[in-house]
Amino acid sequence: MAASSGREAVSPEDGLTIAEAGSRRTFGSLREFTAAKGEMLGHSDWHEITQDQVNAFADVTGDHQWIHVDLERAASGPFGTTIAHGYLTVSLLPVLMTEAFRVENLTMGINYGMDRLRFPAPVPSGSKIRAEATLTDIKQTPHGWLASIRVRIQIEGQKKAACIADTLSLYVG
Repeated sequence: MAASSGREAVSPEDGLTIAEAGSRRTFGSLREFTAAKGEMLGHSDWHEITQDQVNAFADVTGDHQWIHVDLERAASGPFGTTIAHGYLTVSLLPVLMTEAFRVENLTMGINYGMDRLRFPAPVPSGSKIRAEATLTDIKQTPHGWLASIRVRIQIEGQKKAACIADTLSLYVG
């Protein structure tokens, strides 16, 4: 049984069939998921990053740097507005990834960590982001299947990614 992706579109960059924003690619089993190695898994919905979210994240983490929370000072700063914390963007990966794809018939999925994390571009408050997920590798281990998934966080209207995260997830059948 092939993985379903709902509505589909062709990516202009590489010609791959990908799930459009808002449609979740579903794999009926780990076997189907492992067969998708090297494929784009899909996109999440677009999510607005609000100043309230940025302020709440600053409160939780204690990172009240002016580029994040001082609207007046940030307006004349290097980005022209406040920007989201890089780790706020990272903290949204679980919800964004669940919107992009799903693996059914699992006992559990575990966040195993990251191999690499970069923030090429800032996320201005008020902008919209979405995730693009690609299964770059998957290996069987004694505990389950360890998946390497590259998540590229896109900013609506910009070419440069806000975040590129090489995540590791352990899937147990």
